Amino acid sequence: MSAPFDDLDRKIVTALMANARTSFAEIGAAIGLSATAVKRRVDRLRETGVITGFKATVEPAALGWRTEAYVEVYCEGAAPPRRLAEVVRNHPEITAAMTVTGGADALLHVRARDVGHFEEVLERIRVEPFIRKTISFMVLSHLLPESPEAGANQPAPEPGA
Repeated sequence: MSAPFDDLDRKIVTALMANARTSFAEIGAAIGLSATAVKRRVDRLRETGVITGFKATVEPAALGWRTEAYVEVYCEGAAPPRRLAEVVRNHPEITAAMTVTGGADALLHVRARDVGHFEEVLERIRVEPFIRKTISFMVLSHLLPESPEAGANQPAPEPGA
């Protein structure tokens, strides 16, 4: 972040995180700035990479995602994070992926149409030569339904796609 990030910026970001459709005028009225001043700050926050985008979060089932799981990935040797990133980008069902501490090398958030589709995704992941094993945890319910992980941002692929 090259530009300073002050308390007004924090209030703007907080308002947009709560509802990205909040108008600049509404934010300005709440924090004591004009809509134009809020817009200038939002533009600067976007330019400096503080704000990385705006998305609609949708009920996963409405998009065809009815099954969800977290998958621990264990690699042979030391698989570099960039190699893991290449693999996960090839699977549209993987909605988030990160390297982690502990026994596993990575943790994947996977959405699928159904259990059969999830099994097929898991098999595609397991055929990578450096993947030693996976451990899956099926999601039963979201205890924080307003969290970003509870929503989907892309539709499920058609069967056979």
